[in-house]
Amino acid sequence: MKLGFIAFGEVAFEISRGLKGEGLRGIIAYDPMKDDPKYGSLVAERATASAVTLAATPGEVVQASDIIISAVPGSRALEAAQSILAEMNETKIYADVSTSSPTTKRKIAELVAPTGAGFVDGALMGGLTLQQHKVPTLVSGSGADKFIEQMAPYHMSLQKVSDRPGDAIAVKLIRSVYTKGLASLEVEMLEAAAKLQVEDLVLDSVSKFSDSKPFLGMMNFLVTAGAVHAERQSHEMKDCMAMLKELGIQPVMTEATMKHLQYLTEKKLKEKFQGKVPARWEEVVQALG
Repeated sequence: MKLGFIAFGEVAFEISRGLKGEGLRGIIAYDPMKDDPKYGSLVAERATASAVTLAATPGEVVQASDIIISAVPGSRALEAAQSILAEMNETKIYADVSTSSPTTKRKIAELVAPTGAGFVDGALMGGLTLQQHKVPTLVSGSGADKFIEQMAPYHMSLQKVSDRPGDAIAVKLIRSVYTKGLASLEVEMLEAAAKLQVEDLVLDSVSKFSDSKPFLGMMNFLVTAGAVHAERQSHEMKDCMAMLKELGIQPVMTEATMKHLQYLTEKKLKEKFQGKVPARWEEVVQALG
């Protein structure tokens, strides 16, 4: 099995390093920055460290490879696929691991389909620096099963979501709504705590609260209680906003929370549940639908 990469940035480099350790040889890659005065030396250093041969064109990578992994930035994913279609055929698999939208992944799958090649929508779900090729990766699309089969000897951590392109990246993006939003919320909280010099008290209180239940239990509690008490909570967040503004802090996340609580209030969930907190978060989601 021959493996090739379109773009040889951090993603392709770390995966290649890991696969080299598993005994995979003959990896080839194309990177548009290979001759760049500023970044060309870095590309060359990475290629040497991972025993990867740098190709002159994307087409050269496709011709020499059974599996082609596109690791370009999400904004370039469609363009990258378009550039290699002429070299694709039914013997090859095209795996796009960019963080692009489900719609983009489906468009790429539509482009690849007439060539007879299998398409894989890949979503990297962890950190590459430590995990390298073993980073947990969700896959979907017509080529998912074959991709998993061919990469099995190299101990990649691959989990199939479905045969539909876009489903794998959708899971990652939905998760990012939480993880990136939580990080932003924490920064806003810490900025306010630091301004008032109450960091230890705030962190101790939040820690005790969040540690009191496992994640699923805490999520269920917050979602179900918030659905019924949204109106009262929205007024509380309005006061939070006023405090943050007085401290000179832009209350971006706090304002978003207030607006979402107002949205829940407008949905009249309290009336739907007759003032009683529902047992499960699924009931809240269904009520919103």
